Amino acid sequence: MCVCPGPRRIGIPVRSSSLPLFSDAMPAPTQLFFPLIRNCELSRIYGTACYCHHKHLCCSSPYIPQSRLRYTPHLAYSTFCRPKENWWQYTQGRKYASTPQKFYLTPPQVNSILKANEYSFKVPEFDGKNVSSVLGFDSNQLPANAPIEDRRSAATCLQTRGMLLGVFDGHAGCACSQAVSERLFYYIAVSLLPHETLLEIENAVESGRALLPILQWHKHPNDYFSKEASKLYFNSLRTYWQELIDLNTGESADIDVKEALINAFKRLDNDISLEAQVGDPNSFLNYLVLRVAFSGATACVAHVDGVDLHVANTGDSRAMLGVQEEDGSWSAVTLSNDHNAQNERELERLKLEHPKNEAKSVVKQDRLLGLLMPFRAFGDVKFKWSIDLQKRVIESGPDQLNDNEYTKFIPPNYYTPPYLTAEPEVTYHRLRPQDKFLVLATDGLWETMHRQDVVRIVGEYLTGMHHQQPIAVGGYKVTLGQMHGLLTERRAKMSSVFEDQNAATHLIRHAVGNNEFGTVDHERLSKMLSLPEELARMYRDDITIIVVQFNSHVIGAYQNQE
Repeated sequence: MCVCPGPRRIGIPVRSSSLPLFSDAMPAPTQLFFPLIRNCELSRIYGTACYCHHKHLCCSSPYIPQSRLRYTPHLAYSTFCRPKENWWQYTQGRKYASTPQKFYLTPPQVNSILKANEYSFKVPEFDGKNVSSVLGFDSNQLPANAPIEDRRSAATCLQTRGMLLGVFDGHAGCACSQAVSERLFYYIAVSLLPHETLLEIENAVESGRALLPILQWHKHPNDYFSKEASKLYFNSLRTYWQELIDLNTGESADIDVKEALINAFKRLDNDISLEAQVGDPNSFLNYLVLRVAFSGATACVAHVDGVDLHVANTGDSRAMLGVQEEDGSWSAVTLSNDHNAQNERELERLKLEHPKNEAKSVVKQDRLLGLLMPFRAFGDVKFKWSIDLQKRVIESGPDQLNDNEYTKFIPPNYYTPPYLTAEPEVTYHRLRPQDKFLVLATDGLWETMHRQDVVRIVGEYLTGMHHQQPIAVGGYKVTLGQMHGLLTERRAKMSSVFEDQNAATHLIRHAVGNNEFGTVDHERLSKMLSLPEELARMYRDDITIIVVQFNSHVIGAYQNQE
């Protein structure tokens, strides 16, 4: 059986005005540290090593359960994978070594990898006071795919109140997640603007005057924007606000945030589809819009305005609220629902949207049409367009697309499209003083950690307080020496300053390095971070996290005013 990296992440270029959009550059310096596990470790890991001719398809392996793969190929495409030439050489080891040698990353090397993509933002104070309900946020990413397919975004709304934060989980490549991370917040911001401001912006464009800034972005240097597509994206956005102007009579009315979020998600997905159908005379842009449309992305976005918190979710990333109880302990409140086969309401929705004779085929093996894990996503036109439209666009498209077996492949039992939607499910929560933080994360985190552990670890990190509980060994046989080590580690954690200055980094450290006792094991962390690109996806997914810290004093003041 062959093994190949998962299909969910195919690219993140480094920020550069001259770098093409789909560079294979890696932002995190994981390639710098490959003193890999040798001898018996290599024999175990490489025993079934192979590579995949087709980056968008992935065959199953004993190390990657199919439940962890975002897209499962049709059986006909198993021939795209074959054993890697001379794979047996990897299993030979060094015969003269009497005992296996261990090669681990040093703590500074581990920190260099973990902190390569971290970013922090603190909301500025005015007259020595922070008047925002958000104190700031920490974010970070750890790639598993090479390059990473996750994206993240954060921005302050300048013409309206509030802050936008989001994580985006790509599959079948990074093109769609990249486009959504660049564009979605603009669509949301425009949807929230009053009629007068939209008119002012349109008049400025007509007369060639400078535009009012809509968003203030908070970006890591690796979080880039595509300059090549900026004009195309702007024109689509302008068409959207022109339609909003035409639909609005000019009467002052309160903006419904939930409706604005839903409209923005749906309109962007519609524009992604339309741009791919129309094409572009520029060959680069033509190929770009097609790659965006044929790949896919989920999105989980939070809009925070005073005590009003809205979470719009499409797919299986999650938003989790950290609540501190009166006794100092932490509890998790889920603010999003996964849109997959584990959600009974989603299953029912899908079956109701298609004829009864498709009830057994619309979801097979917990996947949409037996292929796609999330039931809602941007892009993925293979699950939205008619067969005739797909063939027409592919035949008239560039050779790279026409020669691509993935784009030409039609899902089985494809009778009544669309089967997929980008419409989000919006959850509203009114913030309280005990609501201390919000965690937005792609499913790479939630696959490795329980939500309660996530909230507890972040809460203890932010407050510096550890809620003491008996050390649980979970049925393991623990020697006195091991127990002494666990107690010593707990004491050291209590008395020392955290080495992480970023809550998202601290959470990733636990997600990757936790042992069976729930503590970070440096040896395990080092091994996981030492895995080369072609093996990392076999053990975990890309992880992207944003931790938003709330201002309890400001939130309490809102309550007192009422």
